[in-house]
Amino acid sequence: MKFMIRVVILSLLSACVLPPTRAVAFIATVIDASTKRPLEGVFVTLNDKVMKTDSNGAVEINGPVDTVGFKAWGYQRKSVALHDLAGDSIQVALTPFQPKALYLSFYGIGSTKLREAGIDLIGKTELNAVVIDVKGDRGIVAFKSSVPLAEQAGAQRTITMHDARALLERLHGQQIYTIARIVVFKDDPLATARPKFAVKRANGAIFRDREKLAWTDPFNQQGWEYNIAIAVEAARLGFDEIQFDYVRFPDAPGLRFSHSVDMKSRIAAISGFLGEARRRLTPYNEYVAADIFGYVAWNLDDTHIGQRLEELSPVVDYISPMLYPSCFQFGIPGYRLPVQDPYEVVFLSLQNARERSAIPSIRFRPWLQAFRDYAFDHREFTGKEIRAQISAAEKFGSDGWMLWNPRNTYTAAGLKAENEPCKDDAPK
Repeated sequence: MKFMIRVVILSLLSACVLPPTRAVAFIATVIDASTKRPLEGVFVTLNDKVMKTDSNGAVEINGPVDTVGFKAWGYQRKSVALHDLAGDSIQVALTPFQPKALYLSFYGIGSTKLREAGIDLIGKTELNAVVIDVKGDRGIVAFKSSVPLAEQAGAQRTITMHDARALLERLHGQQIYTIARIVVFKDDPLATARPKFAVKRANGAIFRDREKLAWTDPFNQQGWEYNIAIAVEAARLGFDEIQFDYVRFPDAPGLRFSHSVDMKSRIAAISGFLGEARRRLTPYNEYVAADIFGYVAWNLDDTHIGQRLEELSPVVDYISPMLYPSCFQFGIPGYRLPVQDPYEVVFLSLQNARERSAIPSIRFRPWLQAFRDYAFDHREFTGKEIRAQISAAEKFGSDGWMLWNPRNTYTAAGLKAENEPCKDDAPK
């Protein structure tokens, strides 16, 4: 579908050759590509300025700009260059889209075997998206970065995306939606190279978690800047969405930070980082998402890690709760053995999160379990369990879903074939 914009040019250019950026004033009308109905609340971006369409799908655009960006929750984003605009009656059509993704880790994206198997599976099933570690769990940046601190901190010692731009072009050529996962405050290289950035124990020693990895202090503004700079690089490379993970405080007692710690200050640090990241990514017309603990959907406090739905929803586009049944060690109300009831765990958690946050279902995109249980009876998560979780997310109306397997090994079990008609798979 082509974007169509009704344009009335109110300023005349005296030169015959247009400069890269020109002052314009026009009305853009945005519609749903499927229903042809006008879309209200579409984000319209001019450089670092954001506006929204009215109830008629229209917005007046004024200012020096060469490209206009359009995005709306549940739709593919689109950017339109002004030199592509011709005529005086053009509209913008946004295409509905819900990502159905699998995850490829820092090493998975660099492994020909794992990467190609994942891409092949996407081509054969309902999958249409991939989450790629741009900055993984061990703090290494997967592509060659121009951020000086990445090299200085040792975050470039292994490169697994040797030609990131070419890879993204290939994925987009295959109609695959690309999500850049950036692990934020769990950052062993940076915390080790810059101890003043690190979370400390009470005795002043650098804190290390169960994996012996250090974390950076969520209050540290230089740490914010580092991660945002990497996110901007990913946006410039062409990723469709930036997803921040480990955007939280470590869940360990007795730690020391650069700021006094209570629920209010933790929440302010996490929502502050995400808000600043979203602001800095605005010129790139980028979707921004945050991964959260599954229990955040249920807890009224910040789960002692700085994540609370009420403060997260205003600063990101999508909230991605990790709804792996194996991670609900205390179960959920009415379901003490969550691995036995994966549909209920996913559906009820999402439903509770929606009621708590008062945001629409389309603002959520859950992580689903595609790995063997480790917390209860060690059962395999087969196609039955995977399909149950997918059905719960789709019944809820989320903006798609994402499959997590840390080994990056996936099969078609539980997945529909490409273009297979949808049906109600909820447990009867």
